Amino acid sequence: MISEEKRQVLDFFAQGRRFYKLMQFEDAKKLFARALEVDPEDGPSKVYYARCKHYIDNPPPEDWDGVFVMKTK
Repeated sequence: MISEEKRQVLDFFAQGRRFYKLMQFEDAKKLFARALEVDPEDGPSKVYYARCKHYIDNPPPEDWDGVFVMKTK
């Protein structure tokens, strides 16, 4: 059975992904931050939080397909 803590993280992450796909990066970042408040070690939330920060500073083109392209290794 899934713990209540993990369920919260999954819910925040799923909501964040919806905003992320809609290019609403500020809202998405807030939800990923909430997931990280519950579980600071949640890897997917860390990745998407960082991507949101990147896209807030460097918005993708309007025809963005949701794929993150790494610029550095």
